[in-house]
Amino acid sequence: MLERKFGSKMMLNVEGQSVGFVDDLLNLAVQRRASDVHIEPMQDKTRIRIRVDGMLQQLCDLPKGDQDAVVSRIKIISSMDITEKRLPQDGHLEKTIADRLVDFRISSMPTVYGEKIVIRILDKTNSYLTLNNLSFSNENLDAYRNLFANPHGIVLVTGPTGSGKSTTLYATLGELNKPEINIITLEDPVEYQLPGVNQIALNNKAGLSFASGLRAVLRQDPDIIMVGEIRDEETARIAVQAALTGHLVLSTLHTNNAVGAITRLLDMGIEPYLLASCLRGVVGQRLVRKVCYHCSEKYEASPAELACLHMTVNGSHYLVDATGCTECYGTGFNGRLAVQEVLTVNEEIRTLITRRATEEEIIAAATKNGFCGLYEDGVKKVLAGATTLGELLRVSEVEKKQ
Repeated sequence: MLERKFGSKMMLNVEGQSVGFVDDLLNLAVQRRASDVHIEPMQDKTRIRIRVDGMLQQLCDLPKGDQDAVVSRIKIISSMDITEKRLPQDGHLEKTIADRLVDFRISSMPTVYGEKIVIRILDKTNSYLTLNNLSFSNENLDAYRNLFANPHGIVLVTGPTGSGKSTTLYATLGELNKPEINIITLEDPVEYQLPGVNQIALNNKAGLSFASGLRAVLRQDPDIIMVGEIRDEETARIAVQAALTGHLVLSTLHTNNAVGAITRLLDMGIEPYLLASCLRGVVGQRLVRKVCYHCSEKYEASPAELACLHMTVNGSHYLVDATGCTECYGTGFNGRLAVQEVLTVNEEIRTLITRRATEEEIIAAATKNGFCGLYEDGVKKVLAGATTLGELLRVSEVEKKQ
């Protein structure tokens, strides 16, 4: 028997019954706002962790003897083959928890100590976000809205995995979605369903990839196309042609910053003059954890901290510290917010793209026109008491050196 109490709100029990344990685990993960559950077989136990606000937290260890029963239960409810333990599998489950419809995406992977399970949690009640509550500064929000106000061209959102790119695009589509506009998306997978938007789930096994799907979408009379990710040269070329022929194309790239998207597309083989003609702008973003307002405490910043914030030591400046309480389960943080930068491609930057200028040259030109980098935007949010300096430094190792 395994029994562990988390705070005062949830009890997990394993008494030889995997059904109750798995139900409790899923309920707890949703209650704790987890994005993922990890069930990890080890040599003498099975470790269970959840990812909350981007950070993994240990929940408990299962006895090794309970591992197979729990894994089998998860595979059964997600329509996976319980007899296949040598190959990776994907499954899916929808479940209503506390009057909320939750989508669970399950992935199994064979390891030397058994099958590892990762469960991605998509809480559909959290899907209807607007750009107004995505923590854009007023200046960045105005700049971003100007980008997709264009009837054609490419607008990109960049950042690493888990930086909120899809959320930003969904909120953007929500703002663009009107009866007179035909919006079509290509996604892998479709995370949230948007009423009035034609959403296509990719199926690579059947031959429906981003590139082939994008070609087909162009024959569907679209006004706006959202491509979940530009992963290869073929997709990039079709997206550019779509933008040049009168469509607004929204997509994502995995780059460290907004300017890096230009370099990535050029490296994919896009001709500089074509990219300069169609690229309207790029949003770069990261997610930082918000301090828990129940337990955060103000303190006077040290000279070293002020230096990190690019501030001089004149008078007293106060920051917030994450201390931890029962409301945030001792982490000191509750929820996340984005730090962003918005690069607008104007005539000067188009000229720089055409001659393959360096990222440093493009950043210098953009800064003259009011461009605020990721780190600078994060500094503003640290000074406003929304997050901690340590949290900003954790997610912006590259940007803080600029």
